[in-house]
This record gives sequence, structure tokens and C-alpha cells, in this order.
Amino acid sequence: MNINLTPDLEKLIYEKIDTGMYQSPNEVIREGLMLLQEKDQLREIKLKQLRQDIQAGIDSGDSVVFDIESIKTK
Repeated sequence: MNINLTPDLEKLIYEKIDTGMYQSPNEVIREGLMLLQEKDQLREIKLKQLRQDIQAGIDSGDSVVFDIESIKTK
């Protein structure tokens, strides 16, 4: 697999290696991909919760029309 990076991203990778936290570009890329995977999983969990909350609202019964104008006049 070949990956083409912008000069800024390549610089970032080598800066990370220079800190001593990573030994190779592969380690930096691997860490980035793992973080992306975690972010995707968190997004999926939040989306699932949102769907459950929406369904709970639907299941809670009849809705009430919210009339902002009547509230403003009180």
C-alpha cells in the first residue's frame, strides 16, 4: 500500500518520531488509525443513543403543539 501525504502531514509524522514516543512512521500512522477507529465507534454509540431517545419520545404518547407566541404574550 502506498500512501501520499501532504508535506505538512509528513512533517507532523517526523515531529512525532523526534519526540521519542514513536519509533517509525508506521507507528504514528497506526496510532492515528486506531484513534480514528475509536472516534467512529463513539460516533456510532452516540447515534444509537440518539435513535433510542427519539424512539422514546415517539413512544411517550401524543405530542403537544408548542406555541411560542402564546408564551411571549404572557
